[in-house]
Amino acid sequence: MKKINIGLLGWGTVGTGVVKILQSNSALIARRLGASLFIKRIADLDLERDRGIKVDRKILTRDARDVINDPGIDIVVELIGGYEPAKTYVLESLEAGKRVVTANKALLARDGDTIFEAAQRAGLEIGFEASVGGGIPIIRSLSEGFVGNRIQSILGIINGTANYILSRMSEEGEEFVTILKGAQKKGYVEADPTIDVEGIDTAHKLAILIRLAFGTKIKLKAIYTEGITRITPLDLAFANEFGYRVKLLAIAKRDKAGIEARVHPTMLPQNSLLAGVRDVFNAIYVTGDAMGPMMLYGQGAGMMPTASAVVGDVVEIARSLLGGGAGSKPTYLASKGLKVKDMEELVGQYYLRFWVVDRPGVLAQISAILGKHQISIASVIQKGRRVGKAVPIVIMTHEAREGEIRRALEKIDRLQVVRDKTVFVRIENRLN
Repeated sequence: MKKINIGLLGWGTVGTGVVKILQSNSALIARRLGASLFIKRIADLDLERDRGIKVDRKILTRDARDVINDPGIDIVVELIGGYEPAKTYVLESLEAGKRVVTANKALLARDGDTIFEAAQRAGLEIGFEASVGGGIPIIRSLSEGFVGNRIQSILGIINGTANYILSRMSEEGEEFVTILKGAQKKGYVEADPTIDVEGIDTAHKLAILIRLAFGTKIKLKAIYTEGITRITPLDLAFANEFGYRVKLLAIAKRDKAGIEARVHPTMLPQNSLLAGVRDVFNAIYVTGDAMGPMMLYGQGAGMMPTASAVVGDVVEIARSLLGGGAGSKPTYLASKGLKVKDMEELVGQYYLRFWVVDRPGVLAQISAILGKHQISIASVIQKGRRVGKAVPIVIMTHEAREGEIRRALEKIDRLQVVRDKTVFVRIENRLN
């Protein structure tokens, strides 16, 4: 039986998962592939930590170029993460004639043009299924399964950490900081969760999805990005009363005027499929002109789901190698960028939560300012009475332009009766 040799760059959590799968399911994979997958070299700076698996110490190295320059290695798997040295190693691997598999969403979001152009020049495959959605096959779906569709929209819950925190806040009524600390103690959240809770990780993944779905280049700074740190249990409770749940949502929509590209907390109807996605699970809701709406759901992170996606890419590239390297190679090169709509152009419904002094006429002052900016009120909640004290007033609007919402809130927040900056959350009622 023919043997396909693999070199691993990075032996952390996902790298350990890849080795586990290739060890435990080696016979199954060989039977399905018609060849055996063999890990020839592993490069990592830390070779002493116990990963709970046994490998031949002779294949270990601290020098990544021992892998890249090994003529016997067919596929290089990059699991280092970050921009450098990962970018250099990926490009050097392609230059050395190696096929590449990576889970590096940050690298592809920022330097995708460079990476994909290098792969195209070399005539080599590059697999990156694990870069978005962990074990969810969204990359393969967009590049192959949905290829006959004009994709109209993508809405995704694609960061398990943020979804876990919002789920726990909603169900337990605890503050963001309390839930975050508990999750860190359990090992569910990184010591520094900034890229997760501020929406940066989600924006990286959305940039990749936009490239595949719309065939357009997009810079990370063009994606409006807002995290979940200002959301409170009070907001989640009010959302529930109105029949919504709050999720950190990645949104990409296309029409004749351009594309929307945004990441922010979003209220979704409780009866929608996306609203029911809890804890660390991910889901991606895609609408195409031919297929209509389609949702992919599963574990979006973690050792084994992500490693599963990596192994899937390795097997797909191995099949091409077995066929003489003449298999189809999807092109991920993007065309000239479509216009990205400014957030001020967005039209939608909004949840507004004001913290105001409880006295007569306050709601009238707020309503007057909203009215001057063509913002119509759909419903209002004001609970309890604490005369002279601060109380919340919650307003749900009809459709309004975001630019007008922002200008109205600037004026409202300057009122003497307003005690804190207004919290506003966008509402997504139409999911396709």
